[in-house]
Amino acid sequence: MSMYQVKRTGIKRFYFAAKYSLQGIKAAWIEEPAFRYEAVAAVVLLPAACWLAESGMQLALLLACCFLVLAFEIVNSAIEAVVDRWGPDYHELAGRAKDMGSAAVFLMLNMTWVVWAAVAWDNGYLDIIKSWF
Repeated sequence: MSMYQVKRTGIKRFYFAAKYSLQGIKAAWIEEPAFRYEAVAAVVLLPAACWLAESGMQLALLLACCFLVLAFEIVNSAIEAVVDRWGPDYHELAGRAKDMGSAAVFLMLNMTWVVWAAVAWDNGYLDIIKSWF
């Protein structure tokens, strides 16, 4: 039985889950430029979220968007890695899988700017734009 077939429980399970998660984040940082760009943006946006938010719910939404972009990028990179591992030959389904992973990241990035703009709007930081409507 391989190491991956053994079901760990308790603190050992938590330890190995955290270890593998950190390995995944490290791999994303090393191998994926898009993840690095988004992580750097998150480092800037996380303190900005604390400044912009006027309630716990607003802060949660702003922070969630930042973390979800990173999570979506990791999932997209995982899809790409599996497809690339399968082989270099073009296949319509492989291309579709990669495109859909990319689309998920794209949609999450768009949701992020919409949420940030909505919070800024609600908090009066976009009053000039409000006067146009």
